[in-house]
Amino acid sequence: MSNKKRKGEKVVLAYSGGLDTSVILPWLKETYGYEVIAFAAELGQGDELVGIRKKALASGAVKCVVKDLRKEFVEDYLWPMLKAGAIYENHYLLGTSIARPLIAKHQVDVAHAEGATAVAHGATGKGNDQVRFEMTFMALDPSLKIVAPWKDPNFHLTSREAAVDYAKKRNIPIEQTKKKIYSRDRNLWHISHEGADLEDPANEPKDDLFVISQPVSKTPNKPEYVEIVFEKGVPVRLNGRNMGGVKLIETLNAIGGRHGVGQADLVENRLVGMKSRGVYETPGGTILTTAHNAIESLTLDRETMHYKQQVALKYAEMVYYGMWFTRLREALDAFVEVTQQNVTGRVRMKLFKGRCTIAGAESPKSLYRTDLASFKMGAEYDPTDATGFIRLFGLPVKVAAIVNEQAQKEKKP
Repeated sequence: MSNKKRKGEKVVLAYSGGLDTSVILPWLKETYGYEVIAFAAELGQGDELVGIRKKALASGAVKCVVKDLRKEFVEDYLWPMLKAGAIYENHYLLGTSIARPLIAKHQVDVAHAEGATAVAHGATGKGNDQVRFEMTFMALDPSLKIVAPWKDPNFHLTSREAAVDYAKKRNIPIEQTKKKIYSRDRNLWHISHEGADLEDPANEPKDDLFVISQPVSKTPNKPEYVEIVFEKGVPVRLNGRNMGGVKLIETLNAIGGRHGVGQADLVENRLVGMKSRGVYETPGGTILTTAHNAIESLTLDRETMHYKQQVALKYAEMVYYGMWFTRLREALDAFVEVTQQNVTGRVRMKLFKGRCTIAGAESPKSLYRTDLASFKMGAEYDPTDATGFIRLFGLPVKVAAIVNEQAQKEKKP
């Protein structure tokens, strides 16, 4: 981006009030003369938005727009992802990834409402979030300028330590210090931790790192059980009470967090080509994912389940890569929705010492039949049928072995 002043032009900044966006807001104004409109999305990040308007205006914003997007987040983003079974690289439940397209979507809406010509974000040039934000901007309004300060040659705050100094010089209140400088992202689904001592995979996460869950060493010595009811793949009832999605996740976060459930420490492959290490807390999401899998194991036939597992891998990649507003994601959702028509039932979950295990599952749509699964032979299953089945199923293997044997004999002198 050139150093040309943009006086009179408006830019909508995705604003969290964290370190990065706290310094970017005044920087956009000082460097380019933009009128900065701060946009903050309420996604269930606890008390992080307390005083956000006051802070944004004190930092130089001409306006601060705050939207409560929790219900939309759950119903239009989290539930489709849960039904798809999307998990990135076996462990990451995609809490940050899935939130970015929603934030960017509403950022574009605010830009339209306020007559802004540009949108901005605080994602670094090394991370995945830059892709997620900018893919959404391009999909929803390619005419908007995209301002990404961390990739701007005029942006000289090349480290979080430099950003702390910049904020202090301008009396911008921040929680981070040079000794406490984890990069965190929190919403209803999870909280992530990166940076500082976590940058070395040899370092064990410290107990005081965790925010929404207890370290396993401090969890209760007695297990706790929860019961979840699903209807067509969506959780609708918890412990006998009908519950909306936001409240249900909040409640499971509190219960699961108490038992240290959902803590994941992994080195993942970023889209931009490097590996990074992150620690994630996803207590409610882990319980729901495990429970949803339990109902699917009862209600999906073998071929549908196996194909859906392949779709889940692709779906997770697309969420991680920021490809939410694409035709392929919509097509995958259509497939997933068909698979969920019979994913209805009740699951009992046991939470104990960081583990979340199935303590029983039942469904009115279950394909599991005790008479068929039993070791006891009965009229419903004729074991002699298996003889012909195995003979035909194994025919290609048998023919290959015969050909192989003949070839070996011909080689002998």
